[in-house]
Amino acid sequence: MNFHILTLFPEMIKGCLGESITGRAIEKGLINTNVVNIRDFANNKSRHVDDYTYGGGAGMLIQAEPVYQSYMHVIEKYCKRDRPRVIYTTPQGRVFNQDMAREFSEEEDLIILCGHYEGIDERVLELIVTDNVSIGDFVLTGGELPAMVIVDAVSRLVPGVLGSDESAVYESFYDGLLEYPQYTRPEEFMGMKVPPVLLSGHHKNIEAWRHEQSLIRTKERRPDLYEKYMSENEKE
Repeated sequence: MNFHILTLFPEMIKGCLGESITGRAIEKGLINTNVVNIRDFANNKSRHVDDYTYGGGAGMLIQAEPVYQSYMHVIEKYCKRDRPRVIYTTPQGRVFNQDMAREFSEEEDLIILCGHYEGIDERVLELIVTDNVSIGDFVLTGGELPAMVIVDAVSRLVPGVLGSDESAVYESFYDGLLEYPQYTRPEEFMGMKVPPVLLSGHHKNIEAWRHEQSLIRTKERRPDLYEKYMSENEKE
């Protein structure tokens, strides 16, 4: 899977995604991150890509031309499809969740456009963006952090990226529930013991316990997810 990230701060992206699971996935060729500097497509010597907004107001706006040219550069050089999915990271978008991550993971090419300053000229957004995505109801300095969150979440669902495909199956949100509590050695820590069922070796009982714990934890911490899960499973 190929992630093409259009940004004003490429080093910020490269430094983060080159580490841990995404870094190893890149080394193995399971995913590719193509980071494009929007400033490289500025039509002036100073590489300025922002200007004042028409109608007045605080802050600067990223111009349409360099964004469009950076997009066309990716389309012409890297993408097999003429119209790949383009995500714009913006607080005005749909809130990112596991279902969206799963949906995006089915794409061969995914372009992520990082907003900055007061945003981007609306005209280029209308031309190229297919999905407006937010990582939460708060405002950040730029779209680089949301872009990295999206790449991280989506890449985990690409076959082979995790050490075991079962790792993704049992993570929080995979089946609509939060993940059950987990334990490792030693068996006792500061008077707290590992639940006996996990030491029993009885796989059916362990699975039943884990499912029960997922239900309890989801009901306590995310009642919205619990109600959704219960209503969907009642229908089945």
